[in-house]
Amino acid sequence: MLPATFKLCAGISYRHMRNMRGLRKNAIVAIHHELDRLAGPGPSNWISQVRRRSSLLSSPIKEEDGYSEEEMSYVKQGEDALQKAIGILSEQEGWIVETVAANGDKVLSKVLPGIGKVFRLEVLLEQHPDSLYGELVGNMEQMSEWNPNVKQVKILQKIGKDTMVTHEVSGDTPGNVVGPRDFVSVRCAKRRGSTCFLAGTSTNHPKMPEQRGVVRAQNGPTCIVMKPSSEDPNKTKFTWLLNIDLKGWIPKTIINKVLSQTQVDFANHLRQRMASQVSVEMAHTC
Repeated sequence: MLPATFKLCAGISYRHMRNMRGLRKNAIVAIHHELDRLAGPGPSNWISQVRRRSSLLSSPIKEEDGYSEEEMSYVKQGEDALQKAIGILSEQEGWIVETVAANGDKVLSKVLPGIGKVFRLEVLLEQHPDSLYGELVGNMEQMSEWNPNVKQVKILQKIGKDTMVTHEVSGDTPGNVVGPRDFVSVRCAKRRGSTCFLAGTSTNHPKMPEQRGVVRAQNGPTCIVMKPSSEDPNKTKFTWLLNIDLKGWIPKTIINKVLSQTQVDFANHLRQRMASQVSVEMAHTC
């Protein structure tokens, strides 16, 4: 159906970038501002513990002096997507409940000017954020093994330790309600203390032009946030902001239902994946 992975905002080409240090400084200031807003007082203060720890973007990328203009563009796109997603998640008002599963998994939605409808999944997972981060980032290309909504994920290019460009192909849907879709995305992975942020945006890449017979969809802004649960630090409060433009002539009512269900399905598939890995590890120790 849809790549059940972090999907992000429409790609922007920054061909004019020449002074990466100056642009990066501005990005750091802006992202810190949004993180401070997230850490403000209120009942939904899900990042309050994070801001007391290490800085998200305090240390410069050592490789940046050797980056090409294209590579710098991808880094900037990823950091911009992170900033936009954090800004959306920091706004607690206006969210409408789409669905609540029996296990407590919840999907909310909100319509934003200039972006459209975004969806927000909130779940509690049994694993520590580090384990989930390792699966979703370190084993990214294996996602099709456990998520039937994903046919393929391929890393096209890596830039430093935080940025990569990927190509994802969606899986088949029952009755072919949503035809084949693919995405080219730039992804940005950051840590702030014990919290992990996985963000990015749709982009273009010379290794993956549009494919015949497959609709090139757009996504974003989207971000997965994983932080230790306040009740049990070995568990994870998992938040996934999702926004996708599937293109084509699909009615919005169908799109909305598909996207919210995709998030619920993703959480269940991820739980099964992590549980199976624990079983394998236990078997090896016996």
